[in-house]
Amino acid sequence: MIVSPRRRALVLGAAVVFLLAAMLVGILVGPAGLTPRAVLLDIADRLPLVDVDSGLTSRQQAILWNIRMPRVVLGVLVGAMLAIAGAAYQGVFRNPLADPYLLGVSSGAGLGATVAIVVGGAAGFAGVPVAAFAGGLLAVGATYALGRSVGGGRTEIVIILAGVAVAAFANAIQTFFMQMHDDTLRQVYSWMLGRLSTDGWTDVRTVLPYVVVSVVIIALHRRTLDVMAVGDVEAASLGIDPARVRLLLVFVATLGTAAVVAASGLIGFVGIVVPHAVRLIVGPGHRMLLPLSLLTGAAFLVLADVLARTVMAPAELPIGVVTAAIGAPFFLVVLRRSRSAS
Repeated sequence: MIVSPRRRALVLGAAVVFLLAAMLVGILVGPAGLTPRAVLLDIADRLPLVDVDSGLTSRQQAILWNIRMPRVVLGVLVGAMLAIAGAAYQGVFRNPLADPYLLGVSSGAGLGATVAIVVGGAAGFAGVPVAAFAGGLLAVGATYALGRSVGGGRTEIVIILAGVAVAAFANAIQTFFMQMHDDTLRQVYSWMLGRLSTDGWTDVRTVLPYVVVSVVIIALHRRTLDVMAVGDVEAASLGIDPARVRLLLVFVATLGTAAVVAASGLIGFVGIVVPHAVRLIVGPGHRMLLPLSLLTGAAFLVLADVLARTVMAPAELPIGVVTAAIGAPFFLVVLRRSRSAS
C-alpha cells in the first residue's frame, strides 16, 4: 500500500491528537475534580516566562503532578514500547503472531519477580522490578544460546522454537515456586496481571532511557525491516546480514520490553493488536508502521488504564485484564478481516 505524503501527514497528525486526548482523559478522570482548563493552565504555569493562576488547590496540584501525571506518562512509555517492539518482532521474524514476549521475556520476568517475592517475603516487592528485568534478559539470552547450539541461530524458526522451550521451562520453575510458597500467590498474581501504579516519577525516570534507546535504534532500521520482509536470502543479496540485524533488533526490543515489564508487570495483547490494527490502515511499510504503532500503543494503554481505574471504582482492575478483554476480541476481528482481504 502506497501512502501519499499528504495522507501520511494526516494520519500521523491524527495519531498525535489521539494520544494527547488520551493523556488528557487519563489526567482528568478521577475523584479529585480536575477540569481541563485548570489542568492546562497549571501545565502552562510550569513553562518558563509564564505566570498564570490555574485555580487548583495545593492538594489538587499534588494529585496532578505526583499521581496522575507520572501514571499517564508511564502508561505512554509502556504502551509505546510494547507496540513498537511488537512491530519490530513481527518484522524480523516475518510472523504476524510475534509479540514482545515471543522469546521468553514474559516467562523470564515472571520467574524473576516470583523469586524476588518468595525470597524477600513482604519486603521483597521492592526488588521485583530489578529481578523481573534480569529474568527477562536472561530468558532471551538463553533462547539465543539454545537456538545457536541447535541450528546456529541462522533462521527465525529455530529461534522461535528455542523461545518456546525456554518459556515453558521458566513457567515450570515459576509454577513450582508458587506451589511451594502459596502464601505469596496474591503478590505474584498482582504483579503478573499488570499495573501502572507509581510512587511518583521514579519508575518513569528508570524506564525512560531504555525506551528511548530502543525506539531510536528500531526506527533507524525501518528500511532494513522492509527489506527483510522478502526473506533472508534476498536480504543477503542486497548486502544485509539478516542474522546480525535480527540479533540487534531483538536485543534492543527485548531491552526496552524488559524495562517496561519490570515497572508495569505483564500486560498482554498491546504488542500484537496495535501493529495489526495500524497495518490495516497504512499497510506493511515500516516507515509508517513504526511511528503509528508507537503513538497508538501509547494512547491505547493510557485509555485501558482509565478503564481499569473506573470500571469497578473505588476498586481497581489489573490493567492486563482490561487489555486482554479488549485485545482478544479485537485480534479475532483483525484476523478475520485479514483473511477476507487475502
